[in-house]
Amino acid sequence: MQSAQTGSDVRVERLIEWLRDAHAMEAQAETMLNKQASRIENYPALKARIEQHITETQNQAKLVESCLQRYEKSYSGIKDLGGKMMAMGQALGGMAVNDEIVKGAQAGYVFENLEIASYTILIAAAEAVGDTQTREICERILAEEVAMADWLREHLPELTQAYLTRAATPEVEAKR
Repeated sequence: MQSAQTGSDVRVERLIEWLRDAHAMEAQAETMLNKQASRIENYPALKARIEQHITETQNQAKLVESCLQRYEKSYSGIKDLGGKMMAMGQALGGMAVNDEIVKGAQAGYVFENLEIASYTILIAAAEAVGDTQTREICERILAEEVAMADWLREHLPELTQAYLTRAATPEVEAKR
């Protein structure tokens, strides 16, 4: 299936476009996670897991970039900047609420599921064009995103209880 504009395979064009989107998504995630981790004061398990995922996220961006390089393409600086700006807006919004820690974890869980969907799509697209290296890389990244989403889902009740306990205790900071 060829694109009328370029004569190249539209499936490859979409794969490249979606890889650029994934790179921007990882840039957004890194900014969001760094801001979130820097503000956590009273929830050490969450902070530690986020810091672990920051390292994973940085590596994921490099892996996605390696997929683009095999096509002699680069990531989109404009998309990456847009993602980082959105993450900054999220961080500023989180600072304004009393239950920042709970809403941040909730937003993180939602974002992880966006990433899971994106890498699932990339795996299917890579399969469609016979790109086994990209498929394998995206499967590896997908496993990390699923692990983070699972961790958040499993720890949301505990985090909520800890927040509520702190919030009900006079003179104790619960927000972050």
